[in-house]
Amino acid sequence: MRLAGKVAIITGAARGQGAATARRFVAEGARVLVADVADEQGAALADELGPAAVYQHLDVGSEDDWIDAVRAARELGRVDVLVNNAGVLHFSELADTSLADYERVIRVNQIGTFLGMREVIPAMSEGGSIINVSSVEGLAGMPLLVAYTASKFAIRGMTKVAAMELGAKGIRVNSVHPGAIDTQMISDAAGGPVPMDYVGKRVPLGRVGQPEEIAALAVFLASDESSYCTGAEFTADGGATATHSLA
Repeated sequence: MRLAGKVAIITGAARGQGAATARRFVAEGARVLVADVADEQGAALADELGPAAVYQHLDVGSEDDWIDAVRAARELGRVDVLVNNAGVLHFSELADTSLADYERVIRVNQIGTFLGMREVIPAMSEGGSIINVSSVEGLAGMPLLVAYTASKFAIRGMTKVAAMELGAKGIRVNSVHPGAIDTQMISDAAGGPVPMDYVGKRVPLGRVGQPEEIAALAVFLASDESSYCTGAEFTADGGATATHSLA
């Protein structure tokens, strides 16, 4: 029960990494606002998790939706944790990336994280933990991911600024940088199944990560165990960034 008594907002929580985090937070004693635009899946997850979870529709690029989400979370108690997990992925070469596709990725990944941090500050009057999900593409670039990489680098930078500004309020802000994680987001963006076994063989641990492994890291950052961690980057990538080449 490492999160007993804490209230958390988790974005993009209807499936994948976000759903795994919501399940783990509830198991650790937290009350969770399951926030997403996938209403049917999100509501089903909240029902599965029982009275400790409530579903809230949240388009992270909408200021009005964020105001409503924070208000809904405060009905559960003082907000202690925000996990900015919502994200979208788009594959295309730089020369073929439309402005609309670029802006769509930036609006969800970057602007969504910015709005979430800004709106939750008043609700964390007694301190708290903000966990911004970036990526290994927030540490280094990758071909075909210009918009995604730009957004994840932005999250990394915003995390450090927020950590410096909010430390005096007792609010810790850290970024998480997952590598290849076995979720539906990759196949959705690729337009079909992706050979994850092949991807996994290219990293030192020889496999892709599971959503539950990122959820475990989020529990640490949400808990009092990480009380002296802020402005830091936590990488969970199977060793992908330990080498200059994955060939």
